Amino acid sequence: MLIDLSHEFYDGMPGFKYKNDDGVVTAFNVSIKPFLTHAQTRPRYQGKAEFEITEFHFHASMGTYLDAPYHRWQGMRAIGDLKLDDVILEGVRIDAREALERTAWDVLPKLDVRGKAVLFNFGWDQFWDKPQYEAYPFIAREVIDWLIESGAKLVGVDTLNIDDTRDPERPAHSRLLQNDILIVENLRNLAALRGKQFRFFAVPLRARGAAALPVRAFAEARAA
Repeated sequence: MLIDLSHEFYDGMPGFKYKNDDGVVTAFNVSIKPFLTHAQTRPRYQGKAEFEITEFHFHASMGTYLDAPYHRWQGMRAIGDLKLDDVILEGVRIDAREALERTAWDVLPKLDVRGKAVLFNFGWDQFWDKPQYEAYPFIAREVIDWLIESGAKLVGVDTLNIDDTRDPERPAHSRLLQNDILIVENLRNLAALRGKQFRFFAVPLRARGAAALPVRAFAEARAA
């Protein structure tokens, strides 16, 4: 069974916000529009065929997307350097919906996550495209330590950011990516993985030099 874990990528889709040096906040979004329409191309084919060529404009960290180590660390692997077995992995879902302090949970040391994708289900996808989405839970330092020590290969969250944006150190991005542990943000529908074993897919275009890129994330699930 295939389970879609990606948000729809659409024109006007909300993205991250960036505070400029003057304090003004810039909100980034996605633009999708025809570069050439069906009507414009019809004469080229003597009215016997017509095509649309679609034009996109977006920053790489939009929608459900993957961060490569280069996103944080110069000289480390970028998106185009990743192999398929870096982004197609056996997965583990952690139910974090009841975590009040965003710290380590008792269940963590009991899980085998070595070489796996570890997906934290905060349930925050329910607030997608709503103001509440920006007031999200995040991965705490104790959990970051455990993920690194336990040999996780990829970490995903159904929130806007794996880090608390009030913390300029960005410990999850800094430490996970430094240890070549990939990050996927803005996942959705992780609750559908409850009680299932699954393989996780987060495959981007093989874009040379890109720090991050949207993915069509999904799981191939089987009964546990």
